[in-house]
Amino acid sequence: MNQEQWTAVDRYIGDTVVPSDSALVAALEASAKAELPAIAVTANQGKLLHILARLIAARRVLEIGTLGGYSTIWLARALPKGGRVITLEVNPKHAEVARANVARAGLAKTVEIRLGAALETLPKLAAEKASAFDLIFIDADKANIPEYFAWSLKLSHPGSLIIVDNVVRKGAVIEADSDDPDVQGVRRLNEMLAKEKRVTATTIQTVGSKGYDGFTIALVN
Repeated sequence: MNQEQWTAVDRYIGDTVVPSDSALVAALEASAKAELPAIAVTANQGKLLHILARLIAARRVLEIGTLGGYSTIWLARALPKGGRVITLEVNPKHAEVARANVARAGLAKTVEIRLGAALETLPKLAAEKASAFDLIFIDADKANIPEYFAWSLKLSHPGSLIIVDNVVRKGAVIEADSDDPDVQGVRRLNEMLAKEKRVTATTIQTVGSKGYDGFTIALVN
């Protein structure tokens, strides 16, 4: 097994089980043209988010880390009429590309993109005292994952799902002495989860076109 085979299998899954469409293709193409990092979720990962949102009948979704809006589109499409996605993005260029991609997908009224550092935006969001979020997807810088997770708990309710992407770091998560702040951020998250009684959580390792990684999923009790 190697990266070439993992990528080929992802491509096969995308061509069969998870066929794309013009809006999703355009979102990826626009992101590439704008030279955004090629780190969006894959099609099968995007559809997993979509299915999970539908399984819990989510109406309010929070996404931390918008990038070009590819995962945002998958999540927004899972919501019923009147549903809402609020997605947080620190980079103005990324937000601009995402806004255009979301509008092209016909989801401009469903998705709200908030610009700014998430650790500044999240307290403002909490201060609004709006309804709790049913699903929260954390896909931003990994060094701050523990803080994002703590805010996610405050903004959730029993039955909410919190999903954190890129938590295996090609296996580096087991390196206690790593000097990589992203690895240490994930390790701090795991230490939180080991003690946190308000959630039931697990982590799944994955391989695919994005390499060797994984995601954590936590159900708020």
